[in-house]
Amino acid sequence: MSRIDTAAVLAATRAGFELPAGKVYLDGNSLGPLHREVREQTLSVLRDEWGEDLIAGWNKHDWINLPLTVGDQLARLLGANTGEVLCCDNLSINLFKALAAALQLNAPRTRIVTEATHFPTDNYIADGLAQLLGPTACYVDALPLAEIEQLDFSDVAVLSLAHVDFRTGHCRDLPALTHRAQADGALVLWDLAHSAGVVDTALNRNQVDLAVGCTYKFLNGGPGAPGFLYVAQRHQHADNVIPGWMGHADRFAFEPTYRPVEGIGRFLTGTQSVIAMAAARAALSVFDTLDIATLRQHSLQLSDALVAALQGHAATAGVECLTPMAHEERGSQISLRLPQGYPISQALIERGVIVDFREPDIVRFGIAPLYNHLDDIEQGAEALADILTTRCYEEPRFNQRHTVT
Repeated sequence: MSRIDTAAVLAATRAGFELPAGKVYLDGNSLGPLHREVREQTLSVLRDEWGEDLIAGWNKHDWINLPLTVGDQLARLLGANTGEVLCCDNLSINLFKALAAALQLNAPRTRIVTEATHFPTDNYIADGLAQLLGPTACYVDALPLAEIEQLDFSDVAVLSLAHVDFRTGHCRDLPALTHRAQADGALVLWDLAHSAGVVDTALNRNQVDLAVGCTYKFLNGGPGAPGFLYVAQRHQHADNVIPGWMGHADRFAFEPTYRPVEGIGRFLTGTQSVIAMAAARAALSVFDTLDIATLRQHSLQLSDALVAALQGHAATAGVECLTPMAHEERGSQISLRLPQGYPISQALIERGVIVDFREPDIVRFGIAPLYNHLDDIEQGAEALADILTTRCYEEPRFNQRHTVT
């Protein structure tokens, strides 16, 4: 499929996003924008379901099963089966549940291997679980990726990795790493926060054991939208270490002891936000008529165009790009190393080119194939070249740190 074809296929989808005039939004890898369907369906839940039906909405509108039904929407996008994905809680809580389940499934092994430069919360959660269980039941090895790729996994309970590195945009070889670890008896847990919706994860085809992610980045579910948890059907007999009444086999029997429901539902804990789940459901419906191959191809075309545009400007040609050039190693972002990265990112934002900054010196250009197009790429590259040429980023206002970068 050519660039013209992918742009044409996605034109109608792009038109549904409510992007402010005069802004180039290249930060969908942090927070996706509002889609018209999300606004309309969320308002309908507020006004027509909650507003008119009150508590009857749990039955009349099947609110109670939203974590399962939205999970099934995600399953199609992730390459999982119906009944293998739960939309609930947030990535961190789901990661805790998944790591604990992996330790139980792979007992008596107690070793968690994770990447030293993993997204911090992933390692915080692993370390917290180890502290809770104690050194005889769980310990964590945080290693460089190059060492993990050569590791003997014969004593590893679970390998926990990001599919796409949040800083560099490096897309890891999910099939190969999964196969290597499993060949030595380890389970594999993937964080899909920066790949869900833009890279084909093919969880079933790749025999992935467990995965977690969020719905507020490339999936556009809104600020703080729910996370998701994938547990392969073969592992769904594992215990939920945070058992709650929503995962009980008979919730409204109010039994004094926990009896888990069969299937993925056992990993539910408490009541989920109906409004947040409805927004996620609406956001995911945008993907219903699209296939991940088209989205992936358009993403790569746009990131190729950004790299070419940067190389074509004297001011940006020498900037170090941290994102691999090989398509199979690239996520859906271009990360640049810039010594004055924070003020440069603020200067870009003032010009209407919305990017973000990650310590210590990384400016990230997120590529969201649902709504980004070639004009966005060209405007972003032109703005960066001019900012570097004029050195306007040295102005004091660009150097004042905001809480969220």
